[in-house]
Amino acid sequence: MIETRTLTLEQIEDLAFRALVAAGTAEANARPLAVATAATEADGVASHGLAYIPIYCEHVQCGKVDGTAQPELSRPRPGAVNVDAATGFAHSAIDMGFEVLIPAAREQGIAALSIRNSYNCGVLGYHTYRLAQAGLVGLGFTNAPASIAPSGGAKPVVGTNPFSIAAPGADGQPALLIDQSASTIAKSEVMKHAREGKPIPVGWAQDADGNPTTDPNVGLKGSMAPSGGYKGVGVALLTEIMAAALTGATLGINASPFSGTAGGPPKTGQFFIAIDPTATSGDAFTSGISELVGAIRAQNGAHLPGDGRGGKRRQAQTDGVAVNAATLDKIEAIIA
Repeated sequence: MIETRTLTLEQIEDLAFRALVAAGTAEANARPLAVATAATEADGVASHGLAYIPIYCEHVQCGKVDGTAQPELSRPRPGAVNVDAATGFAHSAIDMGFEVLIPAAREQGIAALSIRNSYNCGVLGYHTYRLAQAGLVGLGFTNAPASIAPSGGAKPVVGTNPFSIAAPGADGQPALLIDQSASTIAKSEVMKHAREGKPIPVGWAQDADGNPTTDPNVGLKGSMAPSGGYKGVGVALLTEIMAAALTGATLGINASPFSGTAGGPPKTGQFFIAIDPTATSGDAFTSGISELVGAIRAQNGAHLPGDGRGGKRRQAQTDGVAVNAATLDKIEAIIA
């Protein structure tokens, strides 16, 4: 049985922040990432939470990510916001971009944020969630190092490449939030199973010849299984266009891995579109989303995407989060 310790969200944020700073990350870059780490743990997505902090710290120390990077913002058109992350953490670059994106979308009805020379942005839905809290429909894309093979092939050409959309509700919180990768499961889950010495279910990954495997280490050397077969490959390609080609970021086939120390900065990208629904639908958006959500809620046993995370988030506010003790030991060793 895995030993755990219960931490409050404040303790999780503080622990993540201190470890990142101890590894050489500037406080201005460490704070947004620490805040996101606590939110991710609250949502129950442990694979992207504190478990990633030792990896982030290792990548700062080996130069895969510049912990002291200062992102640079430009605005070539009224509706286009560009941020060069300068091979630093994505979170501080996204924060910088959102400060301009949100008012631009409110003023013009729609605006886009392009981020290049970036790094793993963690849970993509964390970022679109914030756009919905601002009363905007938030659509996000992020590309990753290649890990999905094309239909009929066995060599990876695109990453797990998630997309996310968050629709604002009348209460100032997202009424609906979709956050899904192009693969059957996030690659970080396979990495987590490999670290823990656990087999993976059939359908998560494939070996180097394209055959299904239950060995996470074999899967990590092969390819991730696309969600829905060829349709998942299509989603991955869509995201690659949005997050890499449209931003000028590195394609997944050329990006260094998010794991390990080899290859230098991955220089991947993120792309966000923020839409003020009142600009396109007047007052109809709120009632339309409410009716759609209500139709799903009215069905016995039906649930919306994001329901599971939302329930865990509310519980974490009062009960804290049970965190793997071995992960905590690794982080505390970095701080010591």
